[in-house]
Amino acid sequence: MTMRFRTLRLEVGAGVAVVTLNRPERRNAFTGEMGAELAAAYGYCDGADAVRVVVLTGEPPAFCAGADLGAGDRTFSEPGAGFSAAGVGLPAWRIRKPVIAAVNGHALGIGLTMALQADICLMAEDAKYGVLQVRRGMIGDAYSHWVLPRLVGVSRAAYLLLTGATFDGRRAREMGLCLEALPNDEVLGAAMELARDMAVNAAPLAVAASKRLLWESFESDAGRVGQLETDLHLMLMGHEDAKEGVRAFQERRAPKWSGSASELPDGDGIGSSTAFFNPETAPDTEPTPDR
Repeated sequence: MTMRFRTLRLEVGAGVAVVTLNRPERRNAFTGEMGAELAAAYGYCDGADAVRVVVLTGEPPAFCAGADLGAGDRTFSEPGAGFSAAGVGLPAWRIRKPVIAAVNGHALGIGLTMALQADICLMAEDAKYGVLQVRRGMIGDAYSHWVLPRLVGVSRAAYLLLTGATFDGRRAREMGLCLEALPNDEVLGAAMELARDMAVNAAPLAVAASKRLLWESFESDAGRVGQLETDLHLMLMGHEDAKEGVRAFQERRAPKWSGSASELPDGDGIGSSTAFFNPETAPDTEPTPDR
C-alpha cells in the first residue's frame, strides 16, 4: 500500500513503513506542511498493526537541506499562528514502533535535528551535516537541546549547537550521532535490511515496551527504571509471545508473533503510551490511499 502526501511518501510492505521526504526540487527543504504531514505519517504508523518498523529517508539528492528559505529574510522573523519549534508535532520517539533514520544525503538544520529523534540513525559518509541555526540568528529546534546532550554529552552538544559547524558522516560517527556511516548509495539499503530483520524477528509488543522504557529512562532514576523493567517483564511474561520466542529459537524457524504494539498498556512519562499518538489531536493532514 502506498499513501500519498504533498511533501512526502508513505509506503508500507512486509511490516516496514518507509517515509520518504519528497521535495527533491528543493532538496527536501522543511516546511510547516512537511512537519504536519510527517506527524500524520508517524501517527498512522503508530496505530497500524501492519507496521512494525519505520524507516525515514529522503528523496535524492539530499535527506533534508534544512528549513525552506524561500521567504528570504522573513523565513524566521514572521512565525505563523501556533508556531512551535518542535517542527514535527509527533516526534519519532513518541511512537511505539522503532524508527530508523536512513540519512542518505545532506541533512542540515532541522533536517539533522529531525533525524536525530529516531531510535537508530545511519548516515551517508560524504554528506554534509550540521545544526546551523545559530548562523542564521536562531537556535536549534526539534528538541535538539534535549536530545543532543543525552546522545553525545554536553561538550559535544555545545559544540554542535553553539558553533553551527558542519561535518561529514565519518565525523558524525566519531561523535556518536549515528550507528554507522556508509557510502551514500548504501544507506537506505542497510536501513531496510535492519528494518526487515526487526519486523520478522523482534516481537512487536516487546519492542514497544523496550522503546518506551529506553526513552523514559532519560527522565527517571535507576530505581524507577528497575521497577518499570520488572512491571514490563511481568506483562510480557503473561503473553503468548514469551513462549513463541523460545519455541521458534529451539525449532530454528522464524517466530510467529501474535502481539502488537497497540497492546502496550497506558503509563506515564515522556516515553509512555499516553504520550504517543492521539488521533484527537492529530494534524488535519490526511493521507490519500493509492493502491
